[in-house]
Amino acid sequence: MTILVTGGAGMVGSHCAEHFSKKNHQVIVYDNLMRSQIFRSQKESVEYNWHYLKTLPKIILEKNDIRDRAALKKCFQQYKPDVVIHAAAQPGVRFSLDNPYEDFEINCVGTVNVLEAFREVNPQGTLIYCSTNKVYGENINNYALVEKKSRYTFKKEKGVSEKESVDLTGHTPYGTSKLAGEQYVQDYAHTYGLKTGVFRMSCIYGTRQFGFEDQGWLAWFSICALQNRDVTIYGDGKQVRDVLWVEDLIRAYEKFINSDSKHEVFNIGGGPENTLSLLELVAILEEILSKKIKVGFDDWRKFDQKVYISNIDKIKREMGWAPEVSVKEGLKRLTHWIKENPEVF
Repeated sequence: MTILVTGGAGMVGSHCAEHFSKKNHQVIVYDNLMRSQIFRSQKESVEYNWHYLKTLPKIILEKNDIRDRAALKKCFQQYKPDVVIHAAAQPGVRFSLDNPYEDFEINCVGTVNVLEAFREVNPQGTLIYCSTNKVYGENINNYALVEKKSRYTFKKEKGVSEKESVDLTGHTPYGTSKLAGEQYVQDYAHTYGLKTGVFRMSCIYGTRQFGFEDQGWLAWFSICALQNRDVTIYGDGKQVRDVLWVEDLIRAYEKFINSDSKHEVFNIGGGPENTLSLLELVAILEEILSKKIKVGFDDWRKFDQKVYISNIDKIKREMGWAPEVSVKEGLKRLTHWIKENPEVF
C-alpha cells in the first residue's frame, strides 16, 4: 500500500509513518513543521521527528501545508495513496481562542482540501481522521461527579460513548473546527463512498512527543520533572483523563484499515482501566524518577473539563482491539526517551 500521513512529523503522525514503513509500505509524510510556532516556542520540536523519519526506509518527506490546495493536489496526484491518515491539525485550545480564523483554516478548510484531493485520485480509498474528545464540548460537564482524595470520577458512567451529543453545547473554536472537519469526513463516506474511520481521541502520549503547557500534558510534566523545572497545575489537580500509548493507537488504525467496515466513528483512549489525574501523574513520576517535583497551583483554565474518560466498548467489540501498554509502563518508556534525548528539550 501507499499511505500518506498528513501532519506526519507530529507525534501520532511520525509513529504512523514509522509503523507502516517497517511493514514495507510506501509512506508519504506531509507536514509544514509549524507546531512550535503554534505553541509560541523558540525551540524546534517536530523537526526532530522530520530528521528521524529521514533515516527510515520507504518514507518520502513532503514539506508543505494542507491549506495550499495546489501543492496538496500535486502531491496526491503524484503518489496516488491507497490510505490517508489525516493527523495534520492545529491542536491547541488557547491558539484557537486567540486565532479562531487560522484554527478554522487549518482544521476545517485543510480537512476539506485533503478529502477533495484524495477523492479525485482514489474515490475508493481509506481515510483515518484524527478527531478529538473536544467535539462533545461542555456536554461532558453535565455528568455527575464524585470527588475523591486525588481525583474526580464519573458518578454513574464508565465513560463517554459515541452516543453522546455533539450538539446544543458550548465548544471552543478548536472543538468546533475539529467537529466541522469530522462532519465533512463522515459526509464524504456517505456521499462519495470513501472508507472513513473517525477516531475521537482522548489523551495520546508517547516517545517523540514535544509537550507544551497547552497540549501534551504527560510529556510536559515529564520534561519539566527531568529538567528540574516547576510544574503549574491549573485547578486542584484532581481532573482526570484516560490516556493511551501511541503505539496502541496505531494498532487501532491498522485494524480499521484492514477491516471490512466502510465508515465508523470510535471513541478511543485508554478507557476506564487507564486513567490518571494530574496529582496522580506527579506521584507516579516522582516514583519512577526517584525525585520530588516542584508543583505550583493557579486558577482553573476556561473550558477545562474535570473528567473525561472514553468508553471504548465499541472499538473493542467491532475491531477486536484493546490497550496493551499500562500507564506506568508508558510513563517509564516516555521518561526514558526524554532522558536519552536531553538536547532536544
